[in-house]
Amino acid sequence: MRTTVGIIGAGPAGLLLARLLRGAGIDTVVLEARDRAYVEQRQRAGILEQGTVDALRAAGAGARMDREGLRHDGIELRFDRRRHRVDFPALTGGRSVMVYAQTEVCKDLIALQLAEGGPLLFGAEALAVEDADTGRPRVRFRHRGREDVLECDYVAGCDGFRGVSRTAVPAGVGQVFERTYPFAWLGILADVPPSHHELVYARHDRGFALLSMRTPSVSRLYLQVPEGTKPEEWSDADIWRELERRFETDDDWTLRRGPVTRKSVTSMRSHVHEPMRYGRLFLAGDAAHIVPPTGAKGLNLAVGDVVTLARALAHEKETGSAALLDAYSATCLRRVWQAERFSHDMTGLLHRAPDATPFEDRLQLARLERLTTSRAAETDLAEAYTGFPLD
Repeated sequence: MRTTVGIIGAGPAGLLLARLLRGAGIDTVVLEARDRAYVEQRQRAGILEQGTVDALRAAGAGARMDREGLRHDGIELRFDRRRHRVDFPALTGGRSVMVYAQTEVCKDLIALQLAEGGPLLFGAEALAVEDADTGRPRVRFRHRGREDVLECDYVAGCDGFRGVSRTAVPAGVGQVFERTYPFAWLGILADVPPSHHELVYARHDRGFALLSMRTPSVSRLYLQVPEGTKPEEWSDADIWRELERRFETDDDWTLRRGPVTRKSVTSMRSHVHEPMRYGRLFLAGDAAHIVPPTGAKGLNLAVGDVVTLARALAHEKETGSAALLDAYSATCLRRVWQAERFSHDMTGLLHRAPDATPFEDRLQLARLERLTTSRAAETDLAEAYTGFPLD
């Protein structure tokens, strides 16, 4: 099998890249280790930056998002039993975010790829990327019980942190920067309408809490818990009681309870691999970088990567110049490090470290006071949250 761009991974990054390259007249084959049902059901991100929304619309994948997605024009910060709303459009010249689950983005892109795009092979496990440093890279994969080879001009590694793309970069090539955090998120999905119309980020002496949503009838909520926590260690009743404590305010706001349909624990870490390219292998999304989820940047960074890569490949096709491809890693990393900075700052602002001192607690509150009383500080948060430019 041969194609121009072999794409490993049918998450949002790989699927959007295939869609963008189709528009540029560039052939692709997408290999996905899991089956279609798994890809369309795995719970991941749910906040789309303005640039991600614009990119999906431009790719012809925004119709259902615009019908069913929930535009959000701000977030609420809670601390010391007080509430403060950050107004995105007023601070950013009209930018906002969209609540639309990654599962739904994948469903939309899969339907388009199967109807209009090149081959999308589910159950096709990539085994290795070979000869990435030559002009004829190859992807060895297993599909329907037999091994095959996909010959490409380029390989896009969109298969996440544990995929074969990242491990295809030889040891000693580039540098890894990372940090792990001594806490995690216990997340639940609940069949209950959200208790607030926008996301609520709460700093509390007992730890961080986040009120989010998937739809007008499904809530997504998170609690900061110690690293290593198992979901089954928390009963539904204990989760609701703790959420109520951490979201408490001095007004009459109340938290709606409902049946918990899913529990999970998310580790908190930061990871960046530099460069994001090895020969003709280009890393995108979690294969190249991971951010803690506090800033809602993971999916959006992946979209930024593939938009950049698609533009570079289209430029090479149209002009014969590899200048944009050669600049791919540096171009992406500028956005990546700003997102890492923002996600780290948000994490430190809202989470309580296990060994936090009273001095550090007061510093957190002072930072929140500054954020909620300074338009300049508030603007910095709003600009970062709604997304850094993809250009």
